[in-house]
Amino acid sequence: MQKAIFLDRDGTINEEVNYLRKISDIKFFPDTPEALQKFKDLGFINIIITNQSGIARGYLSESDLKKIHKKFRSLLVSDLDGGELINDIFYSPHHVSGIIEEYKTDSDDRKPNTGMIRKAQEKYDINLKESFFIGDSFTDMKCAENAGLKKILVKTGYGINDYQKCKDENIDIDYYAEDLLDASGFVEKYFLKD
Repeated sequence: MQKAIFLDRDGTINEEVNYLRKISDIKFFPDTPEALQKFKDLGFINIIITNQSGIARGYLSESDLKKIHKKFRSLLVSDLDGGELINDIFYSPHHVSGIIEEYKTDSDDRKPNTGMIRKAQEKYDINLKESFFIGDSFTDMKCAENAGLKKILVKTGYGINDYQKCKDENIDIDYYAEDLLDASGFVEKYFLKD
């Protein structure tokens, strides 16, 4: 079985821009590649798990999103061997308040539900007990809890605002990180402590 780092996208890997719709709006946090490389070096696969209700809301198409994700993967490459640092991307285009009928539904894939995690687990034979979810929102931490993953909340994106909500809802966060690089340091120490 493999171990995985499940990563939220906007506000965790890249800057939150309120519905990323264009490739030109992709702005990674400075230490994102270094953090992703560290996870790989520790033996994890990196999988993005992202709600993309902008599709249901009519802001962009699935085709637009696939182009954005293709660019994501081509930009996030290893300095060591040029290999991609993201192994896969799972997304949910659904939202009950959407205007595109096909996606105007509740879905088990939409975080905090665990459909995307289960699909990734099945595809990659992932041991969830050895895996982490890193995100910047209450929804991410609730999804991690629902899936039985270790939880790291980053202060980037919505993290500072959502920290108190996690506490209020009794979600026990394993680590509250400054950013993704700080989170990677925690993961490294977590596995070296044994």
